Amino acid sequence: MFPTRDIPSPSSLFSAYASMAASMMLVRSMANEIIPQPVRGFLLSTLRYYFKPHSPRLTLVIEENCGMSRNQVYDAAEVYLCTKISPNTERLKISKSPKEKNLMIRLEKGERLIDFYDGVELKWRFVCAESEKSNPNDSQPRSEKRFFELSFLKKHKEQILNTYVPFVLERAKAIKDEERVLKMYTLNSSYNFHGVKWESINLEHPATFETLAMDPELKHSVMEDLNRFVKRKEFYKRVGRAWKRGYLLYGPPGTGKSSLIAAMANHLRFDVYDLQLANILRDSDLRKLLLSTANRSILVIEDIDCSIELQDRRRADGRKQSDAQV
Repeated sequence: MFPTRDIPSPSSLFSAYASMAASMMLVRSMANEIIPQPVRGFLLSTLRYYFKPHSPRLTLVIEENCGMSRNQVYDAAEVYLCTKISPNTERLKISKSPKEKNLMIRLEKGERLIDFYDGVELKWRFVCAESEKSNPNDSQPRSEKRFFELSFLKKHKEQILNTYVPFVLERAKAIKDEERVLKMYTLNSSYNFHGVKWESINLEHPATFETLAMDPELKHSVMEDLNRFVKRKEFYKRVGRAWKRGYLLYGPPGTGKSSLIAAMANHLRFDVYDLQLANILRDSDLRKLLLSTANRSILVIEDIDCSIELQDRRRADGRKQSDAQV
């Protein structure tokens, strides 16, 4: 027990509190007068950073696009997570086109999944958010910004980046190879300030080199050229050349150009991208479309001879024309 004479009276406690509060108000008033607003904001943010409780978890954001091209990690995660759907999942997105044999299952926005890798718990979340319009008067609907969030303890950062993410990429590639279905990509019919993008359907064209009505020697020559091209990818890399091969097909409609392309796709197991330059309004859109094509694919540019109106290289006054539009 403390002697009652050592306990301060309520009046003295109230006086001390009032004095301290007045001093704090005076210091705050002087600080507002002397210290500029930007400096005060910096000091407050620094104090909050050091005194707020820090989360032990790290979150990686995996966006759908990487600049003008697709994000391979996003595509791999989309395929991989379909094999990790648990009975507790509440919402899924399913689709099936008339030519597809199986249902396509994807996560619905806001859904969460838990995965384990070498004893590490990883939490996945699929997020969809509407992009802001750059032009408020634009009547086109807003496009969706889609991304995955991958959360885990910070101490496992190196393991996740160096081991788990490559594992997801390899596993997704194996799943795609097992369920490999050739795709035919065409331009999306909708066009807004984000440009155009590819949309796909299954390529089920029956044409093969065995069934193709073509001169036998020419057919054999084309097949040998394709096989040699596929096997020489490393050679192209060593000599510093892009791994690509071009063919010019010409002739009136109905002479078998599309059948030859389908036979090449079935022979190589390559997807087909059908590009019509008349539907492209800007150079940036064309660049974006080309960068978003897969490596092992066939790009078909139709009616190239009549898609672009040839322009004079020089104007009437003799100056060079600086800009060429698609």
